Amino acid sequence: MSQTQTSSPDVQEMVAQTDSGARNPGGIPGRILWFVPLCWSLFQLWYASPLPFIFNFGVLNDTEARSIHLMFAIFLAFTAYPAFKGSPRDRIPAADWILSLLGGFSAAYIYLFYEALANRSGAPTTLDIVVAVIGMVLLLEATRRALGPPLMAVACVFLLYTFAGPYMPDVIAHKGASLNKAMSHLWLTTEGVFGVALGVSTSFVFLFVLFGAMLERAGAGSYFIRVAFSLLGHMKGGPAKAAVVASGLSGLVSGSSIANVVTTGTFTIPLMKKVGFPAEKAGAVEVAASTNGQLTPPIMGAAAFLMVEYVGISYVEVIKAAILPALISYIALLYIVHLEACKAGMVGLPRRTTKTALQGFTSFLTTLLGLCVLSVAIYYGVGWTKDAFGDAATPLMSGALLIAYFFLVKLSSKYQEHAQELAEDMTEVPETGPTVKSGLHFLLPIVVLVWCLTVERFSPGLSAFWATVFMIFIILTQRPLMAYFQQSNDTAKAFKVGVQDLLDSLVSGARNMIGIGVATAAAGTVVGVVTLTGIGLVMTDFVEFISGGSVILMLLFTAVISLVLGMGLPTTANYIVVSTLMAPVIVTLGAQHGLIIPLIAVHLFVFYFGILADDTPPVGLAAFAAAAIAKSDPIKTGIQGFTYDIRTAILPFMFVFNTNLLLIGIDTWWHLALTIFSAVTAMLLFSAATQGFWFTKTKWWETVLLLALTFTFFRPGFWWDMVYPATQTVPGTQLEQVVAKAQVGHPIKMLVAGDTLDGDHVSKVVTLPFEDDAKTAQARIDSMGLMLSPQPDQMKVDMVEFGSPAEKAGIDFDWEIKNLIIENDRPLKEWVFIPALFLTLLLAWNQRRRAKKKQ
Repeated sequence: MSQTQTSSPDVQEMVAQTDSGARNPGGIPGRILWFVPLCWSLFQLWYASPLPFIFNFGVLNDTEARSIHLMFAIFLAFTAYPAFKGSPRDRIPAADWILSLLGGFSAAYIYLFYEALANRSGAPTTLDIVVAVIGMVLLLEATRRALGPPLMAVACVFLLYTFAGPYMPDVIAHKGASLNKAMSHLWLTTEGVFGVALGVSTSFVFLFVLFGAMLERAGAGSYFIRVAFSLLGHMKGGPAKAAVVASGLSGLVSGSSIANVVTTGTFTIPLMKKVGFPAEKAGAVEVAASTNGQLTPPIMGAAAFLMVEYVGISYVEVIKAAILPALISYIALLYIVHLEACKAGMVGLPRRTTKTALQGFTSFLTTLLGLCVLSVAIYYGVGWTKDAFGDAATPLMSGALLIAYFFLVKLSSKYQEHAQELAEDMTEVPETGPTVKSGLHFLLPIVVLVWCLTVERFSPGLSAFWATVFMIFIILTQRPLMAYFQQSNDTAKAFKVGVQDLLDSLVSGARNMIGIGVATAAAGTVVGVVTLTGIGLVMTDFVEFISGGSVILMLLFTAVISLVLGMGLPTTANYIVVSTLMAPVIVTLGAQHGLIIPLIAVHLFVFYFGILADDTPPVGLAAFAAAAIAKSDPIKTGIQGFTYDIRTAILPFMFVFNTNLLLIGIDTWWHLALTIFSAVTAMLLFSAATQGFWFTKTKWWETVLLLALTFTFFRPGFWWDMVYPATQTVPGTQLEQVVAKAQVGHPIKMLVAGDTLDGDHVSKVVTLPFEDDAKTAQARIDSMGLMLSPQPDQMKVDMVEFGSPAEKAGIDFDWEIKNLIIENDRPLKEWVFIPALFLTLLLAWNQRRRAKKKQ
């Protein structure tokens, strides 16, 4: 069932304008707009594959590949996106052809003249600068067409700042840059437009978007929606709960909020209204669920891949950090929907076959446990074969995968009538068993992706390549195989349909990448300006001045910037801009005040608020799409969606102060279980508090208590520190004694103070590691890079070794080590959960008692 058949023209137009370009001309221009994206997808598959190295042909370095990638993006931005609302959609004006060719040539310039540019690095010719200026102007225009004015405006402001540095206020002034220097830096090097962000788009993001487009074309998107409805549709507010789960599963397929809204909302919003949800709330549930789809590993839009590069950790570690917040966010939204349904006295859709509550729960639990057991079996089973068979494990598992595929397709072929049971006027819930069985083979490409990432330890790009190759195999073979298993004579026709599906998915995947391609390039302009002007160093002083040194105010300031920018910028571009400016500042200022914040926590903080901007009025595009389907007011829908998303807004603050929520610092299974339990409990209590309803309507004091309990479960250390201080402070003169007793792997935290070369007095907390094999106190101090001058009442730094941990921490000669901060040996902070749980049960009992009285 295609989206075109089920969505209103207005919504389809909105998706086209946002995701793939609104033009669809006929004739030769239409064929070009089909053929060029096809070539882009084939180029990206070639670049990601091992084939160039096997045949020693078409081997490209990162810079050359980025150049070709941007060439396709700019060309398609001018041909697929009209210049203005009134511009023709059924044809491409001559001016746009000229601009597309000029923009494509400017982007490809680095590839075409790579060796010549390398030989004259730092000494650009007039032609180099002319091409760079034309390319920059056309990139900004392509960005405006594909994404609207906001990102273009942000890039223009930063470009203006590059040239107008001497005329800026003192706090952000710099000496300025010439046109030659600026354009050479931004266009002819990998510091600006062709930097890390575009590199991630080229290496990773394209293939994941293509993988998602293929899954959607193969039918996986509608399969996930059907499964969600079959599991949850019969519950109170069932269609809304199904919308939440379906949107979470759609996060595997799409990294776009608006695409999630349209894919799932077309079915879920009318059904939510049918069971009693007002139009605004039906749209808002879909908006909240769909924007959170970008939080769901493993795809998470493009930002997850950018984090790999910016934070310097593996993709698996990014997924590990993101999984628990995404999980509890979705559980909370399910609970909010449940509370809304309870408040309004809603019921779900009727089942086709009547089941007792126990049978229904058993069916749901069996399916859920089956999927969990399958996932665990795959992970540990594959891991075991790797250990047992070594290099032979890969071909063995490939064979097993093919056998499993043929078996599951045969199973699916028996239940294809259930694959069509999804419509806006659905009157009963699909049967769970047959619905789940109708598309189990769609899980296999995700198995391949997880296998390559976690077991084979391939790069994200290569993992996505092999998953995409398997998807190509599925698209080409699933229809013929089903025709064969159903003993149909249409096998050849089914194969032709599969070929057409493959070509269409290659084209749609590339067209979905146009906006991301130009967005990462335009955001690279901002990154380039930051490195060229040094404003990143100024931001620390600026933010510290505004926040007064308060970490909470600093985080609030960052959240507001992310929300404001995110109202007009796509999540990826917003993440690049804000994380470039603010992430180092937060880490630095946090460390100065004794709070060691992992870099991944800060990057996820920025990412979360960038996503929340998608439903923030007045310009949340996801809210407009949902409102168009729900026939509701888009502003009211956006406001209601944002109230549902408050639960997501508190999560980033919590995991910055309690990194256990990112699965950092968790060593045992029971600690993991306790962390998950406390986080889920906290989020459910917060949902009840914000909805003003638990078992019955809450009183003001119950709301206050629920919020206090939420805070306690999220951050137990806050109260525990009052009873058992986390640290003690000793004078810096005791450094040698403290270092001698320190355990291996536990760095030394100290408060240092001194004057910088600029004459500013600095006082900050630093953490210095020492070498594990250093046995004596002096050897450990030496490995930190410190040469000390002990005095009776103070510990002075005589010299700092170049490149040492001390030098990297910003310590200079003649500074003083004022205090050492030592962790206390104290009981676990999780003991706070016992009284908190008792209060929660007491409050629940009181609510239940009052609810029974009202019955």
